[in-house]
Amino acid sequence: MTKRLYNFNPGPAALPLEVLEEAQEQFVDYQGTGISLLEMSHRSHTVEELNQETQLLLLKLLGLPSGYEVLFMGGGASTQFALLPLNFLNTNQTANYALTGSFSEKAYKEAAYLGLTHVAASSKDQQWRSIPELSAAQLAPDSAYIHITMNNTIEGSRYNEIPEVGSTPLVADLTSEILSRKLDLERFSMIYAGAQKNLGPAGVTVAIIREDWLEKASKKIPEIMRYETFAKNKSLFNTPPVHAIYMMNLVLKWVVNKGGVEQLEQLNRIKSGLIYDVIDHSGGFYNGIIEVNDRSHMNITWRMANEGIERRFIEESEANGFEGLAGHRSVGGLRASAYNAVPFEACQALADFMVDFARRNG
Repeated sequence: MTKRLYNFNPGPAALPLEVLEEAQEQFVDYQGTGISLLEMSHRSHTVEELNQETQLLLLKLLGLPSGYEVLFMGGGASTQFALLPLNFLNTNQTANYALTGSFSEKAYKEAAYLGLTHVAASSKDQQWRSIPELSAAQLAPDSAYIHITMNNTIEGSRYNEIPEVGSTPLVADLTSEILSRKLDLERFSMIYAGAQKNLGPAGVTVAIIREDWLEKASKKIPEIMRYETFAKNKSLFNTPPVHAIYMMNLVLKWVVNKGGVEQLEQLNRIKSGLIYDVIDHSGGFYNGIIEVNDRSHMNITWRMANEGIERRFIEESEANGFEGLAGHRSVGGLRASAYNAVPFEACQALADFMVDFARRNG
């Protein structure tokens, strides 16, 4: 095998090497069954057991007790932008949204097609450089829910604390930081996450919904769009992305072996700190985009003096074995996505490269 790249892609993102190697061993003949999981019926006992084990393991790692349904769905988090209001935005109610970046704005726009919406807080006028204050007093009357994006993948910001929103159901997109830090998830009525950052490969999306809130979901939309349908059928109403769920199962076991979420949180703080320290002590050669108190540990973003030097940085980084450091096409700049599976060594190597690049070009 050729030397693996230092993978800082934002998603699909790095997967643990141990997980990839174990999946490779099982790819053709899954656990001695004589066929691959890619060929196996989702109605088989083997897949049913895998499905249930993965759901229970995820709840345990997230620290959620009984009373929650785990749904494995397709379509990515972007489909959840529409399914959430379809299921929970009733006539004469208002869906509240906190706008903190591009994906939260997309979620808001999808809801606006389906019913009444209200922007409870926004940092768009500040070019998404910070997380705005959010409280129950900012919500509309007759609120169906309040939606937040806990970590902004493109911009590189996050909520450090879960907002206090009173009795209004709180919903969060956790796609780019699920399992990266300890959060009191019992405060949410629903969370969801695309798998392709911290949970596994692209192809499966997790939605976790409190059972008492799920009972209030709409019965007037097509069955395939109802959360209730997936809950009643344990995510096996139609053919699920079986192999993606298997890969998630392996990633979750890898998290356990690493000491759980608490240990990963400590490591993530150290990893991101290596890169932020270079940015903050570069004398302005690198400029962090997000206000310091709102910085993400998953998606580290910065700019340089001009686009020319940024292109040179990307070209040299690629020549030195780094992958995925260009900022999102909508905003430009630089971004290092240091998800759970990105090893400490990769972040140390990037920090060293950044110091050397600044020395040679500053």
